[in-house]
Amino acid sequence: MLVITVPDGTKFSFPGPVTICQATKKINSSLAKAAIAAEVNGKFVDLSYLLTEDVVLRILTEHDPQALEIIRHSTAHLLAHAVKQLFPHAQVTIGPVIENGFYYDFSIAQSFTPDDLQQIEKRMQELSKQALPIERFELPRTEAIALFRRMGEEYKVEIIEKIPEGEVLSFYREGDFVDLCRGPHVPNTNKLKIFKLTHIAGAYWRGDAKNAMLQRIYGTAWLKQNDLDTYLTRLAEAEKRDHRKLAKQLDLFHIQEEAPGMVFWHPNGWAIYQYIERYIQSCLVKCGYQEIRTPQLLSRHLWERSGHWDKFFKEMFITYTSDENTQFAIKPMNCPGHVQVFNQGLKSYRDLPVRFSEFGSCHRNEPSGSLHGLMRVRGFVQDDAHIFCTEEQLQSEVAAFITLLYEVYADFGFNEILLKLATRPEVRVGSNENWDRAEQALMHALNAGSFMWSYAVGEGAFYGPKIEFSLKDCLGRVWQCGTIQVDFSMPERLGAEYITEKGERKVPVMLHRAILGSLERFIGILIEHYAGRFPVWLAPVQVIVMTITDKQHGYAVAVAQELEQAGLRIKLDLRNEKIGFKIREHTLQKIPYLLVIGDKEIESQQVSVRRQTGDNLGRLLVQEFVQLMQQAVSQRGRIDAEK
Repeated sequence: MLVITVPDGTKFSFPGPVTICQATKKINSSLAKAAIAAEVNGKFVDLSYLLTEDVVLRILTEHDPQALEIIRHSTAHLLAHAVKQLFPHAQVTIGPVIENGFYYDFSIAQSFTPDDLQQIEKRMQELSKQALPIERFELPRTEAIALFRRMGEEYKVEIIEKIPEGEVLSFYREGDFVDLCRGPHVPNTNKLKIFKLTHIAGAYWRGDAKNAMLQRIYGTAWLKQNDLDTYLTRLAEAEKRDHRKLAKQLDLFHIQEEAPGMVFWHPNGWAIYQYIERYIQSCLVKCGYQEIRTPQLLSRHLWERSGHWDKFFKEMFITYTSDENTQFAIKPMNCPGHVQVFNQGLKSYRDLPVRFSEFGSCHRNEPSGSLHGLMRVRGFVQDDAHIFCTEEQLQSEVAAFITLLYEVYADFGFNEILLKLATRPEVRVGSNENWDRAEQALMHALNAGSFMWSYAVGEGAFYGPKIEFSLKDCLGRVWQCGTIQVDFSMPERLGAEYITEKGERKVPVMLHRAILGSLERFIGILIEHYAGRFPVWLAPVQVIVMTITDKQHGYAVAVAQELEQAGLRIKLDLRNEKIGFKIREHTLQKIPYLLVIGDKEIESQQVSVRRQTGDNLGRLLVQEFVQLMQQAVSQRGRIDAEK
């Protein structure tokens, strides 16, 4: 007898081997109709999976979160099936599940168009209605290679050839389409109803620019129609908030092909950049940081000693000196330079902790295909800092940093923060003993602060574990920005020491930390979070002063001067244009406050105040308006975020 135990502990007996589908029909016919896949002894499998021994069985339906990944995986296959029917000469490559959806890469001479996308989606819907069985089968390596060669699928042949000997090669057939896949999949195509193809992009085979360019089709799939509708609405909102479009509208920055991944800041954008930099500087001064500046070029020798050369060589921009025959690298990070500053002069335990900060300009040779506005650049500035402390000071330094980080994020209008402890990666430097101490230290700091956190196993830096801080924006998107890393290895590799109370030399603990990450990326996040409507304290222009006719020019100039003396950032609009036109134009420029001056305002020595949102605050004395602005600025992003 074969015994199946279901989640509530009930046991069902069968006389011999049985597929999950057959077993489920006898256990619960309604459950069998709703079934998408199954979990057998902790492993996810197809409903066609044959049970040959006693197992613990759980059936996955649309109510199980794990079912969503299987739906998306199967929908990626449905996409490939539709493409092969419509474009027989296309070669299929890979089609993984990603966050909120899936994609599939195709090798095809032509470029897919938006019209093609509509036709492909329509064919997917037709295939779904046919309820084609999705069947798993296995083949020996030689037969599998021969099969895909006959089909003209050379990319699949390459994938099979790279799979280690001895691994089971499994395949799935739905109608006239066959694909290499580990699975599991839904039982038939009729389970795939709620999906949408979203966009097309180019992608290099295996992510290598030396390889052929493929056509990538992205899509999304959900268990419920309402979930799809919500997601598509969020996508449309994200499109409206695209920081690259808003940057053009608000004249913030641009990027051009002569400097790929490098930012040309315009006056408005550079103003925001400087406000953020000065704000962070003021926070760090209050917390005992000393600002330094380190060179852009450092010799290969130093990067080898720090361990970065072997790890980051391909991401570095390298240069040579002809007279010294020496290789230099433009710095991709700041930490080795900060150790050099620490090493100047002998330090005592009384000097610790030493906190060095730097708005360090870094450059990394990111692949051209990965560049994306401010979100992924080659030249960027980090709000970087390194703390050199004793092991006894480590907990308090981490706790103080977390407190500061939460205050900064709140000022920018972000109040939902996710924390992860990223542990040792496979490729790393330092002893296991040091890694144990470092991971334990961060864990204790998180628990002491009663934070909710999770693990990011194997995602630590190569020299130490880290806490990652991710913020949620107004659309629920998660952005990893801040980090603090405990490093016992680099200061030792670069000769950092201090004198203990006993007069002995000891290597300090080095904490690598940043709050914003890179200023460029953080500004991109801010642009999208606020849809370009920056909080008053960050807006490059806070107030526009407008006249209705030429008769008000003198009073408008006097008002503007008074506002400037109060420290506000203002612009005058004295143009001979209709006031409605002026208001619309400056509203589109997302200037927080619009002051209108006409004859009545001159008579009452007031100004008419409008918010960019359209709210009319009526007439105020200039000093009353200044007080209103000062209060808004002092609240930073906290009030604006709520609105």
